[in-house]
Amino acid sequence: MRKNALFDSPHLFYDAYCLLPGQAQKVHSHDGSDKVYFVMRGTGRFTVGDEEEDLTEGNAVIARAGTPHGVRNDSEDQLILLVTMAPRPT
Repeated sequence: MRKNALFDSPHLFYDAYCLLPGQAQKVHSHDGSDKVYFVMRGTGRFTVGDEEEDLTEGNAVIARAGTPHGVRNDSEDQLILLVTMAPRPT
């Protein structure tokens, strides 16, 4: 998985995540910061809290502060996400 910083400030970050088939971001959480995943290309399996859902291009999901979250690319295609997190974790 590769993270590419697009915008960065003391208040938030805005990245592009690129996941090849079989790659994943392990489930984790951030106290005090919300994270939004927006699917630009492909299909991802997103875990937010106790729920798992496949999202495709043009769809988004939010993980509120303290909620465990992660994403897997179980498809045979690239998965490209725009990811915003605010406030920026310390």
